[in-house]
Amino acid sequence: MEYLDFEAPLKELEEQLKECKVIGDKSEIDVSETCKKLLYKIETTKKEIYKNITPWQRVQLSRHPSRPYTLDYINALTNGSFLELHGDRNISDDKAMIGGFGKIDNQSFLFVGQQKGFNTKTRQYRNFGMANPEGYRKALRLMKSAEKFEIPIVTLIDTPGAYPGMEAEERGQGEAIARNIFEMFNLRTQIISIVIGEGASGGALGIAIGDHVMMLENTWYSVISPESCSSILWRSWDYKEKAAESLKLTPSDMKKNRLIDKIINEPLGGAHSDREKIFKSVKKAILSSYDDLSKKNMDQLISDRMNKFISMGVFEG
Repeated sequence: MEYLDFEAPLKELEEQLKECKVIGDKSEIDVSETCKKLLYKIETTKKEIYKNITPWQRVQLSRHPSRPYTLDYINALTNGSFLELHGDRNISDDKAMIGGFGKIDNQSFLFVGQQKGFNTKTRQYRNFGMANPEGYRKALRLMKSAEKFEIPIVTLIDTPGAYPGMEAEERGQGEAIARNIFEMFNLRTQIISIVIGEGASGGALGIAIGDHVMMLENTWYSVISPESCSSILWRSWDYKEKAAESLKLTPSDMKKNRLIDKIINEPLGGAHSDREKIFKSVKKAILSSYDDLSKKNMDQLISDRMNKFISMGVFEG
């Protein structure tokens, strides 16, 4: 179990609990009361830590190495029915962007999302969740197929941004993302988008034009990361906490500004602390959202989707 810097008090208590259990196993001393007190203290400390975490701490939680990634959610939601599809039919198959069809209960969905790696080798293989243009073109190809067969789409967003390399720009990174945004506005099927980790810049927006847009509780969604914002405004990464506060990138900020529709609560301690619970919460949110969206006729659905995004950023004085 890995701990973030602000979780240090929790780490110390859980280590004490482990030691207490070891003593109980290796000797005849009754340590049940001590363990019970430690468990209570761990629970109260957890509540205290996560009750008022800062925007920067929420960013840290969204990047926790033990946090479930896109494939974890898909495999849990579809119970092994997921069929991954590959390639953009032009350049190659981008491993940072995955997509395919699967069923939640008896309803088919197209799943599209960025995939990160869980160790050095897989992080390189997945390019740290940063898709190239062919990744966005693959995503659009699959979404067009879903539209053709009248299958709803679920997009899972978790990226530090689209890949900014020279070769990506040469192959039309900006055009690929812009094309996705344009086409998604007119796709004649239901689109549900969920930010499950990091939602950075156009890399996230390229698959996030949804009828319902949701965020997990410990995620962030912004045009730029706190570190990059800090380096631009203050010429240093030392102000990333201040940048995170100023960017208003947390789910509550997004909901307040009417940029998302719903916040999905996470287990105490983050999504990684109870995977089964967060998988059930996400499944419930998807099915509830689909149930609402399927009641609309397609012309109304597209009109509402367009108006939803056009109205963003407009405020009455």
